[in-house]
Amino acid sequence: MTSSSKLAQPKLFNRIVAATAAISLVLLLQHCQSRKSANLELSERGYQAPLVMRGGDPYIRALMRTISASESNVSRPYWVIYGGKYVKKLDRHPDICERISVGPNYGNCSTAAGRYQFITTTWEEMAERYHPNQHKFLFWESYSFEPEYQDRVIYGWLSDPEAWGVDIPQLLRDGKIDEVLWLLSGTWTSLGYGIETNSMSRYLPDIYQEILQEELQ
Repeated sequence: MTSSSKLAQPKLFNRIVAATAAISLVLLLQHCQSRKSANLELSERGYQAPLVMRGGDPYIRALMRTISASESNVSRPYWVIYGGKYVKKLDRHPDICERISVGPNYGNCSTAAGRYQFITTTWEEMAERYHPNQHKFLFWESYSFEPEYQDRVIYGWLSDPEAWGVDIPQLLRDGKIDEVLWLLSGTWTSLGYGIETNSMSRYLPDIYQEILQEELQ
């Protein structure tokens, strides 16, 4: 064996060790994520389910949960799609168009998905602005639709005065929840002023107040 071969062996060994460590780290992270997702699947119903996102303005957090009271009042809100079916993967927006069977949009289909029932085009537009992971290397890559990212995107959207033309956090602090729900009803038509109210719509102001006290603790 030549001296150069002897020198090459430690370098090769170090590379193998480094590669093994990197692979182990990736597998560990995937395992943690899968355990987190499994726990979330057993979450409470609708607005009673806590947000996955940590921190933030308690007034906006309460509003987010209020939206989910009428949009995704089910036991696994982050995984639900329009019509009540569930998806198993959230690595991207499901983009499944389910037929609308009632209401003014009867016969059309909807791609609404997740806790806040983002349709595909709205998710893509808002993710470009507010998704915390903006490092897409390829133009066809999709933004992760995992629960934390659903929360973070809508949190950024609701907190942005330029997006709505008003300061929603300040309106909430001023006690103007009815005005905020009216403003948002053009986007989420189940909030009480739109064309698709449901059994939860009229209770939303009271639900908001209940959740707010919880979030302020």
